[in-house]
Amino acid sequence: MASYSVEERATPNSLEYRLFFKNDKGQYISPFHDIPIYPVAGKNVFNMVVEVPRWTNAKMEIATKDPLNPIKQDVKKGKLRYVANVFPHKGYIWNYGAIPQTWEHPGHKDENTGYYGDNDPIDVCEIGSKVCSRGEVIKVKVLGTLALIDEGETDWKVIAINIEDPEAASYNNIDDVRKMKPGYLEATVDWFRRYKVPDGKPENQFAFNGEFKDKDFAINIIKSTHEHWRALVFKKTDGGEINCANTTVSDSSFCISQECAKATVEAVPPFGTANKIPPEVDKWFYHQKN
Repeated sequence: MASYSVEERATPNSLEYRLFFKNDKGQYISPFHDIPIYPVAGKNVFNMVVEVPRWTNAKMEIATKDPLNPIKQDVKKGKLRYVANVFPHKGYIWNYGAIPQTWEHPGHKDENTGYYGDNDPIDVCEIGSKVCSRGEVIKVKVLGTLALIDEGETDWKVIAINIEDPEAASYNNIDDVRKMKPGYLEATVDWFRRYKVPDGKPENQFAFNGEFKDKDFAINIIKSTHEHWRALVFKKTDGGEINCANTTVSDSSFCISQECAKATVEAVPPFGTANKIPPEVDKWFYHQKN
């Protein structure tokens, strides 16, 4: 089974900080394009790249427009972006990340939501007991999905559990989450509805009135985003500013050498002492529900 490692570059909690990925041979790879969607072909178990560990606030994400797509912190108006603590939620309430080799095509209107894709890999909320590490690649069992409409874009949120979780065998569909973790799905809807309100934005909306769709529905959505990704890396569709540089997708014209990949990484300053996180990140916001 493939294993992955990460290499930090530049100063944590800075605009320059990047987290690059390596495979089990120590070769640089893109977490977007080179980590396979399935750890084992033919099984509905998916790889998940953890971008944000549970209870943390830094909005880290795969940098889809950067060479090799390292994880970096989102920036807004020149400042690093942190999600607010909207009572009673502390930071992200799951391990949050993405399924590699998927892409929510911004030129594709989703037949379920009526909105176009958000131009990112499909998002995952992992609900297991372990707090994962940034950059960790885990194998997850998909349980369902929530259709967030984020500023007019379709932004699927897949609900999944780490297959190594001690209780993973008890989770096989979205209803099992309701039984085993009462209130967690409701909290998830509440989190996504309100997390941008402290920034002065309105509450987010959802397709299906905020109801979760089941495992089979979710897997079909993931598979469709994988097909959009294939069209992207094999130049069957225009990805715009998306950077498709990869080191292992041999049939892709975007495949680059390890020498080129190494030069990309070494162009970023070496790892340094972390900057302090702004104290306002610990502030709590209280927002009355509509």
